[in-house]
Amino acid sequence: MNIKAIHQGELSFEDVKPIAPTKPARILRLTQVRSLTGLGRSSIYLLQAQKRFPQRIKIGPRAVGWIEDEIQRWITDRIAESRPAS
Repeated sequence: MNIKAIHQGELSFEDVKPIAPTKPARILRLTQVRSLTGLGRSSIYLLQAQKRFPQRIKIGPRAVGWIEDEIQRWITDRIAESRPAS
């Protein structure tokens, strides 16, 4: 779908669905990840090496971070795993 099709009468503006605004991705640094998860630095890096924790991304020559949504999803999954199935 494009604007040209709308102007040519092939589509009306009612046919165009608005795009839901998305929350911008946020990068967390290690201190923030530690605070959110309750894990220490060594545990984070160990779990990451075991592919049991979200992977860090490079944000600079000597800086890494984690995507906030991935960390939040990891926390939610840990909560779900710790609760007995009803």
